Amino acid sequence: MSDDVARAWAYLSRVAEPPCPALNALVARVGVVEAADRVRTGQAGAAVNDGVESRRHIDCAARDLDLLAAMGGRLVTPDDDEWPMLAFTAFAGIGGRLRPQAHKPMVLWVVGSARLDDVTARAAAVVGTRAATAYGEFAAGDLAAGLAGRDVAVVSGAAFGIDGAAHRAALAADGLTVAVLAGGIDVPYPAGHSALLRRIAEDGTLITEYPPGVRPARHRFLTRNRLVAALAGATVVVEAGARSGAANTAAWAGALGRAVCAVPGPITSSASVGCHVLLRDGARLITRAEEVIELVGRIGELAPDEPRPVSPLDGLDDTDKRVYDALPARAARDLDEIAMAAGLPARQVLGPLATLELAGLVRRRDGRWKRVL
Repeated sequence: MSDDVARAWAYLSRVAEPPCPALNALVARVGVVEAADRVRTGQAGAAVNDGVESRRHIDCAARDLDLLAAMGGRLVTPDDDEWPMLAFTAFAGIGGRLRPQAHKPMVLWVVGSARLDDVTARAAAVVGTRAATAYGEFAAGDLAAGLAGRDVAVVSGAAFGIDGAAHRAALAADGLTVAVLAGGIDVPYPAGHSALLRRIAEDGTLITEYPPGVRPARHRFLTRNRLVAALAGATVVVEAGARSGAANTAAWAGALGRAVCAVPGPITSSASVGCHVLLRDGARLITRAEEVIELVGRIGELAPDEPRPVSPLDGLDDTDKRVYDALPARAARDLDEIAMAAGLPARQVLGPLATLELAGLVRRRDGRWKRVL
């Protein structure tokens, strides 16, 4: 895009708190350069002016774009080929009265090599509480590593706890992980994850709808959650308290028509209360990565059946098992004793005994049978 267009997008990204559907509509109607001029001069119309009045005098677009370029990033707009249009189309089907934030972003500030349309084609969000337990961090890491190993992008919010465990596991598996931020691309938050965020910028992708320098705030985390849900085909909540941002992300996923999943925890754990509420409300129960891949993968990419313990008795029919059970663990019995213990006529016991003997489960000696196993 030209410098004028890029500066116009960057300027509009700062003047309105996202999402701002009225400003999006103005851009769609008159173009981004004209929209920026109207906002600067206060001629954007009442619906837009109310949302930009306090910030329209702030124009540091050139500086913001220089900083983004220095970080190796790019500004992704609806005009770009990689704009995840299909993922964001789902916002159009949500009623604005109940969810006033249910609108696509204006632009996305991105650092990382992954194309956003490629990310959304095969992605799962793994989210949860900051106050994660050892069980929760293990479960999140195991899921994220399994997803990354099957070329599923792991999307999360870079917070402490479950988010961080998911990002780290995906990176360790040489997979793609995407961190959706609630502040500027240059603002490491939480500060304790500065090194993790640097690594995600190098080996994964950072995304935010906020311009550089914007500090995270509570309302911005809630606004950010809609993008976490929108960018992923399924949202998996690993641990969540009774009141949790992860539950908010799950609610967005449900509203957007995405799969809502939860990992069960101990019934005594307060960290899993939110997951159990989601499960009672119809969320899919998840215990392994393959179950998530079945939801976000290609058509026909189904999870394999759960492995089950193998028993020597698995191939027997009910009568064979009944006769086998009639034999004590150590002692031997004759035909009549076996028939009586099994509650079957003696003539119906000979066939099963022969089957059991051929299977190596019983042996006969001196007219009496005993178990081998």
